Amino acid sequence: MAIDAALEEQVLTWIENDPDPATRNEATTLLHAAQSGDATALTQLSDAFSGRLKFGTAGLRAELGAGPARMNRVVVSQTSAGFAQFLLERAARGETSTPPSIVIGYDGRINSDVFARDTAEIMAGAGIRVTLLPKAMPTPVTAFAVRHLNASAGVMVTASHNPPRDNGYKVYLGDADAGSQIIPPVDGEISQKIAAAAAAPLAKLARSTDYTVAGDEVQQAYIDSVTKAVSEGLPRDPSNAAHALAADVSLSVVYTAMHGVGSETAKRVFAKLALPEVVPVPEQDQPDGRFPTVSFPNPEEPGALDLAFRTAREVGAELVVAHDPDADRLAIALPDPESPDGYRRLTGNELGLLLGWRAAERAATQAQQQAQQQGQQQGQQQSQPARGALACTNVSSPALSAVARAYGLDYAETLSGFKWVSRVPGLVFGFEEAIGYLTHPEVIRDKDGILASADAIAMAREAKAQGKTLWHLLDDASMRFGHFASTQVVVRLGGMAEATQLASKLRAQPLTQLGGVAVTDLQDLMTPGSAAVPANVLCYTLADGTRVMIRPSGTEPKLKVYIDTFSDMGSLDERQQRAVSALDTFETALREYLAHAAD
Repeated sequence: MAIDAALEEQVLTWIENDPDPATRNEATTLLHAAQSGDATALTQLSDAFSGRLKFGTAGLRAELGAGPARMNRVVVSQTSAGFAQFLLERAARGETSTPPSIVIGYDGRINSDVFARDTAEIMAGAGIRVTLLPKAMPTPVTAFAVRHLNASAGVMVTASHNPPRDNGYKVYLGDADAGSQIIPPVDGEISQKIAAAAAAPLAKLARSTDYTVAGDEVQQAYIDSVTKAVSEGLPRDPSNAAHALAADVSLSVVYTAMHGVGSETAKRVFAKLALPEVVPVPEQDQPDGRFPTVSFPNPEEPGALDLAFRTAREVGAELVVAHDPDADRLAIALPDPESPDGYRRLTGNELGLLLGWRAAERAATQAQQQAQQQGQQQGQQQSQPARGALACTNVSSPALSAVARAYGLDYAETLSGFKWVSRVPGLVFGFEEAIGYLTHPEVIRDKDGILASADAIAMAREAKAQGKTLWHLLDDASMRFGHFASTQVVVRLGGMAEATQLASKLRAQPLTQLGGVAVTDLQDLMTPGSAAVPANVLCYTLADGTRVMIRPSGTEPKLKVYIDTFSDMGSLDERQQRAVSALDTFETALREYLAHAAD
């Protein structure tokens, strides 16, 4: 098949304008091969040049390579020019300072530093005041820096836990947005500015090296703020209020940075909090964008924690702590004699329940302390209920709602993504089942694996002082709040479009029953008014209270289905067995339904 003339011209124009010799050579090689009749090369070119990489609330994320549908210096420069124009217009409307400012961070992935410098030069060339972080650092440091530096916006160059060949461009807004990720309609407004910038020749985009490269002060400010927040929230030793509870209890902890950028910052936080010194997984402790020991650098993926479990077995670890490559997510694993590895990872919902319970207890303690102080000042005893809200995404376990009820806190379920969780009024704690946790909203308005890991380690140490583990705390939660069981069914597909198409088929063939249990309610979040913004999510409630959520992934070619069951009847074993048995029944029925719909 011959190459289309329009595609050929588009590729030639790209080659002429691309400042990166690697992607320029890639495009040239593919073009020559396609011109010679190579069908594979033609397909690759068509994919890479068929439309522009879509900018959304998650920014950009795609495979590295040549073409407007890939992550490369051209796309990053055009995106930065469009974002700069958005910020300038925002300043002109009085919605931010003049001139607007931005902080730029980057992780250890391939070309992250290059893309960050391109972003800095384009932003500076447009008249934006730019602070570039000095080295590869965690995403939470950049998110923190937006508020700390009172910046108008932030950009983090990262693809988080995506495959090794991916990279991305994540955006935050300051001022009224308080350092949160963008939400609609802002993403659409920025996308329009990017399209306008992309219509002009790349060489006409102004560049400048007149920007500030930060020193260690931003990272140190993050560490100071994190340790202050965690320290003030630690339960105190009853015999000595100046000391944290269980501060003298030893705990063996293995840590992996998953070839990412979390290690240095996390270790500095742990040391300043006098938490146990961690034993690193040596092969994964330093940034390496090739991710040589894992095919998919996500702690949730099968095999990703193999080396961490090996190290844990060698040292007899009581706790395994794992960050994803940009350290905004956290996985925790514990010894489990029934697991072939000797360890099992807590699910995102399990850890979310424990951290949420901890946050609720912290809020209750703070309310009690405030009441005592007021009572002392007024010479009378006072009580004060805990205040604030617990929040999670609507595909996370509803267990957090039970915690909120028990402590008299507000509760909110949001659309997927911390751009929504972080904006819940009065937020005390928020999480998503995809191992993301926001434990101290006063410090940062995004998920933070480092902050969460400090709380998790302290929680495990306190449990040990009582002769318990986190497994025991989960059992305690089941008896206090009821036992919640959750599972996720993932259908991997060839592309994002296929996931959307399958979701459309399921919308056209709605469930009326599952596993013999009738559907009592169906919410389609595509219906206007059913959510903050229309979302491609189907929410089913069954007659027994079971919940089923179906949605395509926003960042990967997957369809995801979430099932949540519950039991608060009988002993611990009886509660667990009822909830898990129901979960197995519904999962089997759901897989049959999905297989039929996909045919």
